[in-house]
Amino acid sequence: MGKEHRSVLMAETLEVLQPQSSRRILDATFGRGGHSRELLVAGAKVVALDQDPDAIEAASPLIEEFGADRFEIRKMNFRELQAVVDAGERFDGVLFDLGVSSPQLDRGERGFSFQHDGPLDMRMDPETPLTAADLVNSSSETELAQIFFEYGEERGSRRVAAAIARARVAKKITTTHQLAEIISQALGGRRDRKIHPATKCFQALRIKVNEELSALDEALAAVPGLLNPGGRMATISFHALEDRRVKRFIEKHSQEEIRGERYAFGRPNPDYCLNKLGRWKPSEAEIEENPRARSARLRGAEKI
Repeated sequence: MGKEHRSVLMAETLEVLQPQSSRRILDATFGRGGHSRELLVAGAKVVALDQDPDAIEAASPLIEEFGADRFEIRKMNFRELQAVVDAGERFDGVLFDLGVSSPQLDRGERGFSFQHDGPLDMRMDPETPLTAADLVNSSSETELAQIFFEYGEERGSRRVAAAIARARVAKKITTTHQLAEIISQALGGRRDRKIHPATKCFQALRIKVNEELSALDEALAAVPGLLNPGGRMATISFHALEDRRVKRFIEKHSQEEIRGERYAFGRPNPDYCLNKLGRWKPSEAEIEENPRARSARLRGAEKI
């Protein structure tokens, strides 16, 4: 499987969610269950969601260990959380651990990483029709440049898009190593770069394939209706595009009054329902032990 999967910011997440026997917590991004396990060990009941069939399969040991009355796994994209709210379910905590899990990155056949050669796939749910190869080979040069700039914040997006457009004329781009080499050549290799030159473009394709940002927006919108009073949300993000969305959501729902030119003296904020709990990042010790934790950021909030 490659590198062992390690859930990041574990102690901080438990501090935010405060799991105990009286609390029912939703793990909206099960992954490989690291956070769910610790929530269960602390005494909470856990309902977990994931769209990846491999993650659903990995949940079986937790059902056997803790029992179906304390742990439940559902195959679901967290963008469908409003349906959970509409069904009348409420929770004392909700966790979003965004991005891809280490097993997804380490399995070359999933196509998420240039570290392992494999088909250019990147789908978190293999049942969805669009793959990264479809985007790379069918999108126009302009569309590709926009994807790399908007979702990867890649300053060389136009150069990469042009290089891909040239390369695919001669040969269809179907593997992760093939694409990574094209990107590296377009951006001048590793010169003066702290990360691999293909990192941002691979991130952009993954986000686009899985519609991650719109899914996050829809999931966050459901949180106020999902939580019981006093319930808490914990969101772990791994890049600025996610973290900014979470920050804006918490800010919007944690201001008692709206002020501005139209409301010089302020007016009640109809969305006010949260108290900010803070923002955390990994310690140097955690980063040294697990380098993939480096970019992780945790934000917490409590429903009033």
